[in-house]
Amino acid sequence: MSAYAELRAHLRQTAALGEIAGRLGWDQQTVMPRGANDQRAEEMAALEDVLHARRTDPGLGELLARAEAPDETGAAILREARRDYARNTRVPARLASELARVTALSQTAWEEARAADDVAAFLPWLEQVVALRRAEGQAIAQGADAYDALMQDYEPGTDAAQVAAIFDRMRPRLVDLRDRILGAPTPPALQGHFPQDAQLRLANELAGRFGYDFNRGRIDLAVHPFSSGSGADVRITTRVAEDDPFNCLYSTLHEVGHATYEQNIAPDYALTPLGHGVSMGVHESQSRIYENQLGRSRAFTGWLFGAMQAEFGGLNIDSADAFHAAVNRVHKGYIRTESDEVQYNLHIMLRFDLERALIAGTLAPADLEEAWNTRFEADFGFKVDRPANGVLQDVHWSVGLFGYFPTYALGNIYAGCLYQALRLEIPNIDAHLSNGDPAPATAWLADKVQRHGGLRPSVQTIAHACSRARPDEGPLLAYLDAKFADIYKL
Repeated sequence: MSAYAELRAHLRQTAALGEIAGRLGWDQQTVMPRGANDQRAEEMAALEDVLHARRTDPGLGELLARAEAPDETGAAILREARRDYARNTRVPARLASELARVTALSQTAWEEARAADDVAAFLPWLEQVVALRRAEGQAIAQGADAYDALMQDYEPGTDAAQVAAIFDRMRPRLVDLRDRILGAPTPPALQGHFPQDAQLRLANELAGRFGYDFNRGRIDLAVHPFSSGSGADVRITTRVAEDDPFNCLYSTLHEVGHATYEQNIAPDYALTPLGHGVSMGVHESQSRIYENQLGRSRAFTGWLFGAMQAEFGGLNIDSADAFHAAVNRVHKGYIRTESDEVQYNLHIMLRFDLERALIAGTLAPADLEEAWNTRFEADFGFKVDRPANGVLQDVHWSVGLFGYFPTYALGNIYAGCLYQALRLEIPNIDAHLSNGDPAPATAWLADKVQRHGGLRPSVQTIAHACSRARPDEGPLLAYLDAKFADIYKL
């Protein structure tokens, strides 16, 4: 057996074990009994020990040194495997295991603290997670910036300085657009009681229309919506508020974007370093374009207006145009996942600056709530009313996802570029969307982005799909300006 074939066999088994770890995480957030939490933490730590040993095995290093790629796919597999090996061998086994154990416990602590609006109860866990992730970042960075090192887990090839420069360019235009919108008359909001069962029926229908394969997936409820898995087992979760059906419907569409990306990757890439989304930024480009450019378009909301009338009966909104405005209503709010498209990236900018400071050690976890509240009021113009709407609203820090938040904004930027290219190549897309048929758009995304998995680095993936030299924020900002100027008559 060649060194390359031996390497593929080793990577395949490691990837399969990683999928099992992911399934344990899915189970913890959906159906695991509460009393199992401490045991689950030990199970996660034990599995991480096994995975870390395989990912840092000196024999793997020897195979990587000897293996020769047979083709373009093999070259990409070697590229990704060598990058992963270099990263993993810098992290001590005990640190990797402790991170798995602590974050499993911390997630449940966060859920309970969020429900009780009790920052103090979560603080000891946050302090542990920050310390562990800072240590991990320092180990990977080897003297360079720890936060930049952590970012590579989510958006390889991008660093904090690049992201900060993008944010500096975006912020003035977003703030100006928001201020002009908030100075205009506000369209009516959708109001009423929308039963959970009916919301979930419609959410399932939307998932199917957008290409989610229920034969290889399922939808469950969780505190924070997420997508989990790859290939033949890709699961998503959503959440329901009976006074706000858009929360459920658009959270579902968002996660369907993630899930179909994983389901549509070329089967030959399964359980290889190419068998998952190339980066979280590209992943977010799929979830955001499904949710926003397609799902919140005037054409698709026209169809959704009729579907909601059929499911829920009479609505307090009486026209498709008014419904489109309600779906895209810009309003003051605390929650990132419920934010409108105009203000969403401002939420990310806040988190980006705070988590960089946490990892750098210039902001102590004990001071995070005050820093959050101060920054939120400065950025959004009103005070946080309670911790669940502030510093406790996101699951990410409880599970150690430092360096993840910037990819949400990068995903919006990538989605802007993809949508511009999609509309050029499918000029009649609105006719399909108005009939509740996003298939031409989702097929285009599957062909241009999703099937390629990790074959190309993230920036190259988007550039190749869009036939442009490099993605930038221009198409996204132009899309937002045009869309909201039309809705708000600016």
